[in-house]
Amino acid sequence: MLTDCFINGERIASDSGAEFSVRDPATDQEIANVPLLTKHQVESAITAASEAWPAWRSMTAAERGELIRALSSLMKRDAERLALLMTREQGKPLAEARGEIAYATAFLDWSAEEGKRIYGETIPASSPDKRILVLRQPVGVTAIITPWNFPSAMITRKLGPALACGCTTVIKPAEDTPLSALAIGALAAEAGIPPGVVNIVTGEPEMIGDVFTTDDRVRKLSFTGSTEVGRILMRKASNNLLRLSMELGGHAPFIVFEDADLDRAVASAMGSKFRNGGQTCICANRFYVHDSVHDEFVARFSRAMSELRVGIGTEAGVDVGPLINDAAVEKVEQHVQDAASHGATIATGGSRLRLNGHADRFFAPTLIDGMTGEMLCRREETFGPVAPIARFSTEDEAIALANDTEYGLAAYFFTRDASRLMRVAEALEYGIVGANDAVPSTAQAPFGGMKHSGFGREGGKYAMDEYLETKFVSWVL
Repeated sequence: MLTDCFINGERIASDSGAEFSVRDPATDQEIANVPLLTKHQVESAITAASEAWPAWRSMTAAERGELIRALSSLMKRDAERLALLMTREQGKPLAEARGEIAYATAFLDWSAEEGKRIYGETIPASSPDKRILVLRQPVGVTAIITPWNFPSAMITRKLGPALACGCTTVIKPAEDTPLSALAIGALAAEAGIPPGVVNIVTGEPEMIGDVFTTDDRVRKLSFTGSTEVGRILMRKASNNLLRLSMELGGHAPFIVFEDADLDRAVASAMGSKFRNGGQTCICANRFYVHDSVHDEFVARFSRAMSELRVGIGTEAGVDVGPLINDAAVEKVEQHVQDAASHGATIATGGSRLRLNGHADRFFAPTLIDGMTGEMLCRREETFGPVAPIARFSTEDEAIALANDTEYGLAAYFFTRDASRLMRVAEALEYGIVGANDAVPSTAQAPFGGMKHSGFGREGGKYAMDEYLETKFVSWVL
């Protein structure tokens, strides 16, 4: 298991000798110690990226694409090892971890090809002796900060387009899940990506964030994480006018209209809500169900939830693993208790599951019926296996309830009315809308939010724009 950082093609321990512990969230056992790099070492990673940039951007798109595909191939070769490593440090069931590795490599494969389609432009000039050219060129050294819930895919979703555009990178993974990132760094070197193009740093997050946002050699910062941390990074980046992409918190509504296919709606609700134990930024977080189908939907949903198996992610047949840490469990518990105190019915679950030999971080899949506006689960992102449900009567009411939040990342609705499908899709104030689809994420489509869920897009051709500058050349003949 690789535990050293990766700077300029070399494995690096901390100059100070300091380390932090990585623990299995299911058992709380220590599985590795990872360097707490010094400020000087983080700056050296930026130096390595800056010095590697001229040669990397000078390569052809096809040459860069070959190296990106080589990294993807190595991740596919080592998929089982990477999935097991992810489950041990993050907790998700092994089947989900395998799926994430496949998802992660899809971003690399797409970017490797899309890099060949970065087109410029010629524009008709205002006089016969002039020519107007538009060039698209790489932004430069890119800092990448990723979350713990998808420790491989959130790296490749940023790394793939950054490399394909000709940028070099310094990556800071989440403190809970650095091992997946370090493994990707080692595979990047094995793939033949030149030293300094991909650097991985671990350590004190505030210090690393300060270095990323104040070093003027960093031209771009791409961040996935909470809205609160996103605001802090924006403030720090303002003095440097640092170019930003922010994929922040979500609070996704899931609307079931009276004409919905309930079999599909329930199956989709299960897939969306309980993927990664509800610890995803786009998982359904608030359910709004039409009066006429409310009781039937709740009965079916509750029955399906009661059949989920909760346990350690490496065990066969487990559907829901542990929450990432104690704070996460406490927040979920608080949301459930708050809902009950405000009159909600806990139809299924509602408490921690204490499994022998494991940490106290397992929570029963929980259905809360009777969600109201004053409840925490209505106002905040729960980030756990809890599904609160409220009734609605009209289409306009459902849309108003769905949009009544500062967040705007993902939303879902189910209907068999084609006219309603278009009306509701246009009316929802979200960057991602799933119409009869609760698993919309794919490498070729734009991913990102509105309002306090951030700005910028990842995925498909739209991701390339985040790592390119547009240059206008006025040429007199």
